[in-house]
Amino acid sequence: MQYNNLSSMILSKQTILNKIKNKQLAFKPNLDGFQLQPHAVDLRLGYKFFLPKTWEITKEGRKAINIDPLVPVKNNNNFETITLQKGQYFELLPEEYVVGTTLESITMSDPELMAVLYPRSSINRRGLAVDLSGIVDVHYKGNLMIPIMNNTQKQVIRIYPGERICQIVFQQLTDAITQNEAQWHGLSKAKYSKKNGDVNRAMDKKE
Repeated sequence: MQYNNLSSMILSKQTILNKIKNKQLAFKPNLDGFQLQPHAVDLRLGYKFFLPKTWEITKEGRKAINIDPLVPVKNNNNFETITLQKGQYFELLPEEYVVGTTLESITMSDPELMAVLYPRSSINRRGLAVDLSGIVDVHYKGNLMIPIMNNTQKQVIRIYPGERICQIVFQQLTDAITQNEAQWHGLSKAKYSKKNGDVNRAMDKKE
């Protein structure tokens, strides 16, 4: 395939609506009219946040937590989970980093459909770094993880569950991929769980 044909693979608003109608793509809760863009869908911030822990008590004393990407993360011990209630907000301290979640749970049933996440420019202009451009695999089901950082040195930034935080762009693959094939990344299985559509993508221990 030539590179100049890649743009034709991005789904337009009408195609996205058709896939929703044909149950090849689903959002829960349903989208509102403000979320549908000409060739993307805005996703809203959810209520669950994961805060990286910076230290722990060991038999040697207070020890800094340095996450080694080659060592499996066990039982999510390196993160503190915070779940807000309706009407509550989340304040990020200067230079603080957290992992948020999308309000929407996504079900991608089309075997030729994948997606890519992008930040919304209005979010970045507030001083937040939502630097994500990750791939959402074919057959994915569940909420999505959103890394968020307060890029300012002195300003506390408040974010609200339900506000539009990022965009998802859908792309059509050249060939269908089975659910079993979608589980394999290189020589290993994907590190996330699809059970109950819960938010486990980056927090589950490696298989």
